[in-house]
Amino acid sequence: MQTHFSDADRQKPHIQEADQVLRACVHCGFCNATCPTYLLLGDERDGPRGRIYLMKELLESADDDVETAAKAQTHLDRCLTCLNCETTCPSGVEYGKLLNIGRAEAERRAPRSMGERLGYYGLRKMLVSPARFQALLRLGQTFTPLVPGKLRSKMPAAPVEPGPRPAEERHSRRVLMLEGCVQPGLSPNTNAATARVLDRLGISVTPVAEAGCCGAIDFHLNAQQQARERMRANIDAWWPYVEQGAEAIVQTASGCGAFVKEYGEMLKDDPAYASRAQTISDMARDIVEVLGEAPLEKLEVQANQRLAFQCPCTLQHAQQLGGAVEGVLKTLGFDLTPVQNGHLCCGSAGTYSITQPELATQLRDNKLDALEAGHPDVIVTANIGCQTHLAGANRTPVRHWIEVVDETLV
Repeated sequence: MQTHFSDADRQKPHIQEADQVLRACVHCGFCNATCPTYLLLGDERDGPRGRIYLMKELLESADDDVETAAKAQTHLDRCLTCLNCETTCPSGVEYGKLLNIGRAEAERRAPRSMGERLGYYGLRKMLVSPARFQALLRLGQTFTPLVPGKLRSKMPAAPVEPGPRPAEERHSRRVLMLEGCVQPGLSPNTNAATARVLDRLGISVTPVAEAGCCGAIDFHLNAQQQARERMRANIDAWWPYVEQGAEAIVQTASGCGAFVKEYGEMLKDDPAYASRAQTISDMARDIVEVLGEAPLEKLEVQANQRLAFQCPCTLQHAQQLGGAVEGVLKTLGFDLTPVQNGHLCCGSAGTYSITQPELATQLRDNKLDALEAGHPDVIVTANIGCQTHLAGANRTPVRHWIEVVDETLV
């Protein structure tokens, strides 16, 4: 794709980066064939190719061109950031990188309405603090009829109790665990189950209370500087344990894992943090990566359930771990049903199901139809956002896959 930036613009780091991505695109449109929003809406501007043209137009336009920025912002907001297009693209276009640049530029040039800004700010403050989120969750569960409809479906009536965790220093092998923001409230058993499974494999888990939100929520709600502040705070919290010999930082939410693996890239221009950020990214492991390298015969499992696995976009497209969970579950003896169009997003996408509820609901229902076609006893997934979004339809039960493994240990 040809670009037309001025010599002055080409001196700007974000334009240099965008120019490199844009020039890799050959307009082929293969990406549209696997884009969930394009398949739903049939609008070129709501597919990756069209959004790339919108971002090109935005970045090449005059700095005071608010109309172009506002037009781009509408269609960029509808993007799920599922990165299915990156998996599909034969030219290796780094669409996600361009999207981050385009969204930040549109936000700078076309400020949102006061209502939108307050809504985004409220989501950020509500979701990134586990204590605050759990307090609001308990309040919402007490006064459910008063909760707005698009939030009401996100509240589990009675999450599985976490149960005891093994002692932290039982084994010579030690990993850290990112506890997450909303997962301790929505699915408190997930991390406890992970600790029990890893204990069976001779690995101790150290939770680091000082490590907070990974930063993804701020970043995807266009508060990118605040997200980087959270990254730096997490690096500071983890670093003493890294120096003491922790071998990995384990995530059970694939969305968090995908984001932590980007710390090195996102802080590459920060001289104080670039090196440590890359080390943290290199140490970040989804729980399936740890189990995939473990002697699974140590896990004596009585697998008697028929499962359908929903592979989150952040696992299969961002982390390139498609098929990994299915492989572990099959090795352990679980019966997995086939799932058509498993590459398509369920519509959760972080806060997308709240900010774009109509599209998210259509995607969710389509995904559930595909998952339920094989008549599973339980749908399992690897990300709390997907789990909550799918469970909100009140159809087949939805769990994190590691909880099912933990419950079937003999």
